[in-house]
Amino acid sequence: MKKYEVYRNIRKQAMIMGLPISLFALLMVSVIGSLLVIIFSFSLGVIVALLLFNVLLYGALAQWVKNPQLLSLQKVFPKIISNKKLSPLSYE
Repeated sequence: MKKYEVYRNIRKQAMIMGLPISLFALLMVSVIGSLLVIIFSFSLGVIVALLLFNVLLYGALAQWVKNPQLLSLQKVFPKIISNKKLSPLSYE
């Protein structure tokens, strides 16, 4: 009989199939979109291409979760916003 491990780190971050909830939702949107395209197209090439795309998307998202430095986004805003004068010169 197969044993399943209990996921006890739910307070750290909820994971589904090794992905955080937001990335899993992105994957599901891609899968549902692919299913809609498959329903309205009857080409074997399109079906194989979409299947390959979804597998590669899952692999890329899983790698990104393991190593988030791969796509490190720069922070737009500074850590501290202050009205303190940076120079002793008076501009008035």
